[in-house]
This record gives sequence, C-alpha cells and structure tokens, in this order.
Amino acid sequence: MKVELHCHTNVSDGSSSFEELLEVAKRESIGHLAITNHDTTMRLQEMVERGKEIGIEIIPGIEVSGYDFARGRRVHILGYFVEPGHKALEDLCNPLIEKRNAASEKMVERLIHAGYRITWDQVSKFRGGTGVYKQHIMLALRESGYTDSIYGDLYKKIFNRGLNGEEPGIAFIPMEYVDAILAVKAIRAAGGVPVLAHPGQYGSFEIIPDLVKAGLEGIEVLHPHHGHAEEERAISYADQYNLIKTGGSDFHGDYGEKPIRLGSMSPGTECVNALKLRKKSMAINDVVLKNIDL
Repeated sequence: MKVELHCHTNVSDGSSSFEELLEVAKRESIGHLAITNHDTTMRLQEMVERGKEIGIEIIPGIEVSGYDFARGRRVHILGYFVEPGHKALEDLCNPLIEKRNAASEKMVERLIHAGYRITWDQVSKFRGGTGVYKQHIMLALRESGYTDSIYGDLYKKIFNRGLNGEEPGIAFIPMEYVDAILAVKAIRAAGGVPVLAHPGQYGSFEIIPDLVKAGLEGIEVLHPHHGHAEEERAISYADQYNLIKTGGSDFHGDYGEKPIRLGSMSPGTECVNALKLRKKSMAINDVVLKNIDL
C-alpha cells in the first residue's frame, strides 16, 4: 500500500478536485493521503470524513509558504495531522492568501497593459478555493491563444524572478512570505508535526538548525526535485537532528511543472506511523512543559 504525503487540490494550486484526487489514489493503491494545500486547511475536515467512507486515511495537512529572511530564500514548511481551521494557522496564513490574490491581480493588470488580451474575470473563473495563482493566469493566456502549455517559454518569460542578473518578467511581483520559523511554531500550535519541504529545490538546508530550535520534526527526503545528492544531504540532516524522513510527489495534477504520478515518492507506512508517534510525544512534552510553568 502506497503513501502520499505531499499533494495539492484545486483549493490552492492543484488542478484536481478532492474527489478526482481520490479516484487517482484508488487507482494507485494509496492507503494514506495527506492533503497539503498551500497556506490553508479549507475543507480538510470534510475530506477526512470522505476518506473514511472509502477506506483511505486522509491526513489533514498544510504547506506554508515560508521564507528565510536571513538568507533570502523560500522555505516551505509542511504540517501533518493539523487541526483544520486552527487560529494559529488562520492568523498566519490568511494575510498571505490576501497578498497573493492582490499580487495576482497586479500581474494580470501588467499583462493587459503589455497588450495581452485577457481579463481579470477570465482569469478568476479558473481560481480555486483560496484565489488566483500563476497557473490560473496561464490558463487564461492559453485560452486566448498565447500558448499551448502552462509551463514553457511564455511562463518563463513573464514570471521570470530576475535571478542571476536576469531582467524580471513583466508579470513578476515579489511576494512577502511568512517567517519559516513562525510557520513551524504555528503548525505545532495547531497540533501538527512540522516538516521541511523539498530543501533541495529551494536550497533551504542552512536554516535547518534554526528550524529545529523552533520545533521542526521532519525533513522531506523523497521529492521530484531531489537528486541523489539532495536526498543524501537531507538524510544527513535528519540523522543529525533526529528528524523524520518523509517524502511525497508534490502532485499538482495538470498544473505540475512536469508529469508526476500520485504516490510515486511513497515513504512507506512506517513514515506515517513515525509521524503519529511524534505527534503523541509532542503532545506529552507540551503537557510536561505546561506543568513545569505552573
């Protein structure tokens, strides 16, 4: 039985509805499925209940879009077995969702000003539960005949981040993400197990000691953007700091940068068991600390 610990639905920036994702999960013989939409726990409770009906354990999760301000790098933090709708996550992530929508609207305005014949209403019809992402803008551009793919030359041209001396794309709007350390703390406050997502993709290994001090409990080893060197480095940090070694496909459906199968980066049921045990030990430690404070 496979395990999938990193996937997205159309609540954030995935192309699939939850029901569509379940159909894929059944075909791939996935028994444990973590829903880790960006910066939201929207609809997670109903997903958990639906999973029980069909015999798939739905792990309520989240992927917080964090940032390492000291080193100027993106740092995504996954949270497993979080309490949906918890105030700590809502307070941290809701302003981020609003900023992302505002940035997306500015992106569309810039594209219109540059001569692209699209509208905000056209883009908005593709939006998911939490608003507009770059993938939705690309769908509008594809619909209007400017491209035949979501990721490709046009995407790179208009959304170029301007790294390595390159000129930023006309639709690139810098986003102000949340402090990754605060993301770890918010996930723990919501009863979740915080895990560093794809450190090899964003080069976010250096912040690990700081995240561990904040309460990090795991690191994503298996990921489509990790080669052997990134996996080995992640394993080394996991061994050094007693972090759970996780993995996931980061499935976005048709919105993925490249085709990937749900469940293709399965870390095994032993990883799910390790996360559950860690959650229990975290709860016990929290009780002990509270008693000490009293």
